[in-house]
Amino acid sequence: MSKKSVVTEAQEIRLAIELINLGARLQLLESETTLSRERLLKLYKELKGVSPPKGMLPFSTDWFITWQPNIHSSLFINIYNYLVEHAGISGIEAVMKAYKLYLEQAEPESGEEAVLSLTRAWTLVRFFESKMLQTACCKECSGHFVVHQLDLHNHYVCGLCHMPSRAGKTKKARDAAASIAVAA
Repeated sequence: MSKKSVVTEAQEIRLAIELINLGARLQLLESETTLSRERLLKLYKELKGVSPPKGMLPFSTDWFITWQPNIHSSLFINIYNYLVEHAGISGIEAVMKAYKLYLEQAEPESGEEAVLSLTRAWTLVRFFESKMLQTACCKECSGHFVVHQLDLHNHYVCGLCHMPSRAGKTKKARDAAASIAVAA
């Protein structure tokens, strides 16, 4: 094995480790590294102590359009686009850096998972690259939000300016309010 291929394999392993630590699914790892599936499985089990989750990757653009995921997806894709345009990075490096910045801004509560996983963020970028999704400017706040490519966007109003009536009324929020009421 030449020195170059050893360095490349070491870089691939470092990339895989970083992706796993950010929560990447096995399919993402296979797509973004040249490591074998068996090697990735071993690495995942070594780092996480469990086998990687099974199942298909998200394949629908609709998840990114629903209220809360849209806000998080829009935050991520705006960070990603800024990095690509101004920081001179691209590919998986841009996805990882944008995702880390997204996590800093949308830090989940302890024990909670971020609304947008790394795998969904990576999928979102792929949907943008394939022109299935784009951003539209909200006519009220001028923010840029994820929308379907073929929808009409002339008078677009985002989910922050026009919140759905049930926004934030989840069972978890109801339970938290009830526990506060009981404690008082």
